[in-house]
Amino acid sequence: MLMEGIFAAVTTPFYTDEKVYYRKVEANMARYSRSLLAGMLVLGSTGEAALLDDAESAEVLRCAAGAARPEKVLIAGIGRESVKATLALAEVAAESGYDAVLVRAPSYYRSQMTPGVVANYFRTVADRSPLPVLLYNVPQYAGIDLGVETVAELASHENIIGIKDSMGSVERIRELVKATAGARKRTVAVTPVFEAVTGRMLVAGAQGDLVQVSSAGGGTAVATAPAGTGVKTRMKEVGFQVLCGSGSVALEALEAGASGAILAFAACAPGASTEFYMAWKDHDLELAREKQKRIAGPNKRIVVELGIAGLKYACDFNGYYGGRARLPLVGMTAEQRAEVEVLLANIRN
Repeated sequence: MLMEGIFAAVTTPFYTDEKVYYRKVEANMARYSRSLLAGMLVLGSTGEAALLDDAESAEVLRCAAGAARPEKVLIAGIGRESVKATLALAEVAAESGYDAVLVRAPSYYRSQMTPGVVANYFRTVADRSPLPVLLYNVPQYAGIDLGVETVAELASHENIIGIKDSMGSVERIRELVKATAGARKRTVAVTPVFEAVTGRMLVAGAQGDLVQVSSAGGGTAVATAPAGTGVKTRMKEVGFQVLCGSGSVALEALEAGASGAILAFAACAPGASTEFYMAWKDHDLELAREKQKRIAGPNKRIVVELGIAGLKYACDFNGYYGGRARLPLVGMTAEQRAEVEVLLANIRN
């Protein structure tokens, strides 16, 4: 699966009694689908995944996938403390039409989570997962930092396709790109303009098998669906894909070799969060820097400092459904809400 572009790490809406508001999950996903986002991450840290039980998590995954357009890449956050529980959610994600799963390191028995134990956890999950695996490095929450050497070792696994690194360090991104440069190459389906092809696109567009033919130049293969289906793809070779998890340094991460970014700030401002990427793709670095600078300050204050409650209020302010955070996370003060409104005054959808 191609992991390029900007992905939103979406929130999980709740009723005032803290039950999951599934209809709003669907409404948000439908609206994200009309944006220029490459896709969405469901049940990442932004989605309060650690505060949902397994039944809620499974239903959120199903509802979100059902409301998303087929061309949007869907990533499911499935990390649990045991391999068994993690794989159970991987099965739900596969059945629901997700394209990849995001897996964090288990952390409750932190003193026993040596690099070797953690690597074995990821290898075991990847061996049995029905979907490609993205590693998730988020030491500020999980308390475990996946070392560059460990990531480089895991990059050789045929079912581990990349990593989301949320440390906010451009140097760390650069080190990961360098350390995994020699990882196995994979051939993935893309559109004629080299955008990702999801499994849901193929299901929606074709009921039969694709027919592959060679390109005119004898290089990249082209696969064309049966006549009348409207699905046309070609094949692209990709390596281990490094994704940045920080909106404050995402442009610098792209310059350092990242293939894209999974951003919490994109949950409240997908338009502004994709503008710097589009400028970068057009090789307009000056404009890209201007667009990145526009979101860096609001991202730092809303996402990093105010946290889930701040981001959810920002979603409300920008026309998405955020609602309250689930306890023990607490809400916003009136002063904080006013501050968010000022920060987003020129970043509206």
